[in-house]
Amino acid sequence: MLKEKYGEKVYKLPVNIPASCPNRDGALGVSGCTFCGACGTGFENLSSELSVKEQLQKNSEYIGRRYNAKKFIAYFQNFTNTYVPFDSLTGYLRQAAEFDSVAEICISTRPDCISDRYLSLIRDVALPAGKEVTVELGLQSINHHTLKKINRGHTLAEFIDAVLRIHSFGFEVCAHVILNLPWDDDDDAKESARILTALDIEQVKLHSLYIEKNTVMAAQYESGEFNIISLEEYVKRAVLFLENLSPYTAVQRLASRAPESETLFCNWGVSWWKIRDMIVREMEIRGLVQGAGCNYLNNDFHTLAGRRR
Repeated sequence: MLKEKYGEKVYKLPVNIPASCPNRDGALGVSGCTFCGACGTGFENLSSELSVKEQLQKNSEYIGRRYNAKKFIAYFQNFTNTYVPFDSLTGYLRQAAEFDSVAEICISTRPDCISDRYLSLIRDVALPAGKEVTVELGLQSINHHTLKKINRGHTLAEFIDAVLRIHSFGFEVCAHVILNLPWDDDDDAKESARILTALDIEQVKLHSLYIEKNTVMAAQYESGEFNIISLEEYVKRAVLFLENLSPYTAVQRLASRAPESETLFCNWGVSWWKIRDMIVREMEIRGLVQGAGCNYLNNDFHTLAGRRR
């Protein structure tokens, strides 16, 4: 998808800024989501003490050499980046927009931290510099009972509102979904795909649940409060999701990655690429492709082609 969009390979460069979360600093709560650890998702990030420009320079030199890449996406990855003070975020975004080899700015955030004011800021900094914009939203589950169980702090309503606002600014959306949360089932996975398709989501990241040490979920896991579905069940659930997802939605990943030293459980002890191959193989055996069951909008599969902006 990125090659089609930019004419060559493009790689993400993680950017780490001093961001927090309303579910951690007291605005919504103090303990955060039950699965989220102290460092968030920033296992591989450089220190936030480095400037955005310095991080982009270091990461582009390394990734550029390793993958022979010349274009990059500045990926504001960790925690809730649109929860950063307005003036501070302006400065961080300008450093990314002024970096010549950056073709796109990607901002990771929560659905309840999207507002027209911040979207206007992103537009006013990125677009004059010729940078595309993608906003990554953590949905995790469409099941409101599960969202409460994991102390997510928002509902599906905030996610829908955020997507509609982001699209109104002409930006793309990437939704994050954890397919095997213990309180979800196959129907939740299927409905997640259908809702993302109805919202015309451009990209999706599927996550396999990993249990990070020293989290609320780690304590629940160790006490036997829940069970995690088998790898075989995860593969079948991922296939069900893909079967019901629009064929025009780009899938960034099919399973999570996390350092073994930081987790109690991750991917059933199997490499993420093996899980990917298992999912692809299951689809081949069953003669399925992404979107094969996507006939629920206007009762016509072919109308999807006209939805893509």
